[in-house]
Amino acid sequence: MNLHQLRFIREAVRQNFNLTEAAKALYTSQPGVSKAIIELEEELGVDIFTRHGKRIRGLTEPGRQILKSVEMIMQEVDSLKRIGKEFAAQDSGSLTIATTHTQARYSLPKVVQAFTQKYPKVRLSLLQGNPKQIAEMVLKDQADLAIATEAIAAIDGLVSIPCYQWEHVVVVPKDHALLKLKNLTLEDLAAYPLITYDAAFAGRNKIDHAFSLRSLTPDILLEAIDADVIKTYVELGMGVGIIAGMAFDPERDKNLQAIKAGHLFGSNLSRLALKQGAYLRSYVYTFIELLTPTLNRKLMDRVLNGEKDTYEL
Repeated sequence: MNLHQLRFIREAVRQNFNLTEAAKALYTSQPGVSKAIIELEEELGVDIFTRHGKRIRGLTEPGRQILKSVEMIMQEVDSLKRIGKEFAAQDSGSLTIATTHTQARYSLPKVVQAFTQKYPKVRLSLLQGNPKQIAEMVLKDQADLAIATEAIAAIDGLVSIPCYQWEHVVVVPKDHALLKLKNLTLEDLAAYPLITYDAAFAGRNKIDHAFSLRSLTPDILLEAIDADVIKTYVELGMGVGIIAGMAFDPERDKNLQAIKAGHLFGSNLSRLALKQGAYLRSYVYTFIELLTPTLNRKLMDRVLNGEKDTYEL
């Protein structure tokens, strides 16, 4: 048994059981991958994959158990490599953050700026997607950490930590009738075409749930993943916008006005997620502390070690 065989098993699963694609991802030959897998099966005395002819189709029951062990072993190997790199170069390396557009555009700029000033030799990358996509990026080691709303809190294989709370706001042109109301209600909003986030983004589930509880069916005219897009169509007079409060800037959005909507849709919690058992380099802890100043390395280590109730906002 060797690490190459374990890598081939893991990559075959990641490539949806396509050995040709697994070989390409690992810069080797397909026959070599196939032979290594068969040799490992013979050594273990069980079939890891189900087959149809020469093609593998899925995992057997023992294969599923073996994959779990393979993932754990390869994660420990990756951790060993990171430890070596950290002690060889304390202030250089790379950090990849997977996040949503709203977080990347409105929450992270000051954090990223402070981090790059502190660690100019660290190459920082931002990958964007919806919460499910960015969680997958962390699970597949394409990113070091993910930042999104509650949607990433209950994904197997990730450790999720709360960062900060925020609320939605309603955005309208400055002469809009809703600005004359003392207390905005859901019934008031339901009377207008609405422009808000796609179902996978920025607490949209809270918006839908609030209307549902009141047996209201809002007229969702347009859905977008980007608050700037939402604000653009509100400025055109096409409808009333609902966006994350962090996405409204009175100086930049001079043609619009925001109405607080926390009393309608509740508060949302942005969270940071890491792969369970991940080894974190020193500068990753620093980035997390810049993002959430109430966190420190000691608390982070306790959370990563399974003490999930150690830290809550």
